[in-house]
Amino acid sequence: MSNLQFQLHSQPSTLSSLSSLSSSSLKLLANHSFSPKSLPHNPPKPFSLRCRHSDLFDQNTLASSQRPTRPTASVGALPPRVYVGYSIYKGKAALTLTPRPPEFVPLDSGAYKISKEGYVLLQFAPAVGTRQYDWNRKQVFSLSVGEMGSVISLGTRESCEFFHDPFKGKSDEGKVRKILKLEPLPDGSGHFFNLSVQNKLVNVDENIYIPITKAELAVLSSTFNFIMPYLLGWHTFANSIKPEDTSGVNNANPRYGGDYEWNR
Repeated sequence: MSNLQFQLHSQPSTLSSLSSLSSSSLKLLANHSFSPKSLPHNPPKPFSLRCRHSDLFDQNTLASSQRPTRPTASVGALPPRVYVGYSIYKGKAALTLTPRPPEFVPLDSGAYKISKEGYVLLQFAPAVGTRQYDWNRKQVFSLSVGEMGSVISLGTRESCEFFHDPFKGKSDEGKVRKILKLEPLPDGSGHFFNLSVQNKLVNVDENIYIPITKAELAVLSSTFNFIMPYLLGWHTFANSIKPEDTSGVNNANPRYGGDYEWNR
């Protein structure tokens, strides 16, 4: 409930003049009649009104008056979700790369530990026409940090091959086989990215290839170089470093002997 307070402000001279009237003067005034003209005309004194509202009223008013604003991205305060990627379109197929972040698990101490490294998801889609691709038939390949290193160090005339079994160590092991081959083009202008997928669970045998030029491979290598520390979670470690916490952290775990080497 709101509490209203009124204050009447008058000039001090008027109040003092009224208080100076004696009781005899008041009796004399009561025994005489006056016409409106004989009474002195004093204009009404201005007064001000002050209101004091309860805290609840103030909160409701502020909440209703504030308009929702779009959050602005700043360093260290990015939106919850940001989608990025890099795509290459050719006559036979299209290739899209999107990063996937690492996963963390909480520890009893309140800290966090990385449970799964991030990766870059490669999506291959075959062409069905001029600049038209069938993304319903796409095949995917998750490129690990170590495999990115192989791509980065790949020479002009060198080739590499990666094999994945998504169900390795499970009951369906061997039923899905994925092989990604990177082979140099005959003229040395780049590499073929050839993805072969054999999926016995859904009776799929797909082979999609796309030529990648030197320039496009340079973009991939630069992107991999930038994103790899984030896929390993090193940025979270760097952001958690505080000057006041570094005094006793290095020697906290005796299992790692590297710190004692520097203390000799």
